[in-house]
Amino acid sequence: MIEARLWKPLRDGVVQCRLCSHYCTVKPGERGQCGVRENRGGALFSLNYGKVAAVNLDPVEKKPLYHFQPGTMTFSLATMGCNLACTFCQNWSLSQPPRDGAPIRGQEATPGELAAEAVRLGAASISYTYSEPTIFFELMQDTARLAHEAGLKNIMVSNGFMSGECLDALGADIDAINVDLKCFTEEFYKDVSGARLQPVLENLKRIKHELKWWLEVTTLLIPGRNDSPGELDRLTDFLANEIGTDTPWHISRFHPDYRMTDAPPTPGGSLDTAYAMGKAKGLEYVYIGNMPGSNRQDTICPGCGKELITRSGFSARVRGIENGKCRACGRTIHGVDLG
Repeated sequence: MIEARLWKPLRDGVVQCRLCSHYCTVKPGERGQCGVRENRGGALFSLNYGKVAAVNLDPVEKKPLYHFQPGTMTFSLATMGCNLACTFCQNWSLSQPPRDGAPIRGQEATPGELAAEAVRLGAASISYTYSEPTIFFELMQDTARLAHEAGLKNIMVSNGFMSGECLDALGADIDAINVDLKCFTEEFYKDVSGARLQPVLENLKRIKHELKWWLEVTTLLIPGRNDSPGELDRLTDFLANEIGTDTPWHISRFHPDYRMTDAPPTPGGSLDTAYAMGKAKGLEYVYIGNMPGSNRQDTICPGCGKELITRSGFSARVRGIENGKCRACGRTIHGVDLG
């Protein structure tokens, strides 16, 4: 446990957490919505610092990042906790227990040990993932700085609900991010995730146009909840016109989990419809994930249609890119270290 960063004192020992867009007001002895930041004697403390609850060596494609160091491995880690309460959470056993007052468990590890292990395993990057990395900000920031010193890149896989102060503080520490854009209605964010849409949209624009981290966006398509043609039309308009047509969009298949067991798995036809809408809006790189047998995982040149990166599961083989350009037609293929 260490004193948290990004908070300010109010009156009578009350503090305000400035880490995410909830901006929780926390009384002495209480915790914020994430369940991992606690007011002790008028100061905010991070209860999950160094308590690593999940760690793996993953293909970077699993994040998913398809245009950032394809074919490499990323050292992935998380603590328990999350600032959202998504009823469909796929990692609920890791993310949700602290919100319900359960113990914050994990194996003790220092930032130095984590960075050294990533180097030892031959990873090209460290990913802060599985749960929401915003809520283990202090561990992420300390580890990310050591990772850069060791020549590694840093990746966030996030719900995008962090505060502007959080983005400012991370600044040059992060190289790439995949943001889960859950839907395009405030009602869904409020009722299903316990959050708001607008801060996520503002953060996406800042990440892409100001911070210039490599950005990819994922949407989990849930039948009857966020897959209407009107909503997908607005979402793809936003990506194309306010984020940029060079931003990869991953459409992921839903399967029932946690507290959302009443919705069926996403039909293949719905995924194909969303894919076609994204392409019709001019998005250059659209992918379908978590759908066995789908042929929408390969990277195709938006100029000449040649297959440039072939994917099978989480493996990737770069075939047609040289110095960031299509070998066949010379078109720039957007990304980082593509070949």
